[in-house]
Amino acid sequence: MDSSPAAAVIPGNARGKILRACLLCSIIQNPNDFKRNGCPNCEEIMQMKGAQDRVTACTTTHFDGVIAVIGPENSWVARWQRTSKYVRGMYAVRVKGRVPDDVEQELNERGIRYRPRDQTDQD
Repeated sequence: MDSSPAAAVIPGNARGKILRACLLCSIIQNPNDFKRNGCPNCEEIMQMKGAQDRVTACTTTHFDGVIAVIGPENSWVARWQRTSKYVRGMYAVRVKGRVPDDVEQELNERGIRYRPRDQTDQD
């Protein structure tokens, strides 16, 4: 049995602005992977699996920088980016945009503080 941590689909052939970043966790994937599998970190809240309109609303092509996170639990970069509890994968350094209002409301109802990934809410 494989005991390695879960991983997101690593996009191949990353050309232009075809890749999208999740507005909540900043993982970068091909839009078809978001539609096929949802977000590997926050699908319960984002609900993108099988819903192209949710993929469009909950992800963006406007992001800066890419970080490859291989060992999230041991990475200081993952801690700095607040991705240390997420799956292995490619993450955007900064994501431009906000989650939809219904997602922000869901987070508030769960007692989770929404922190945009555009670095405007620094610790």
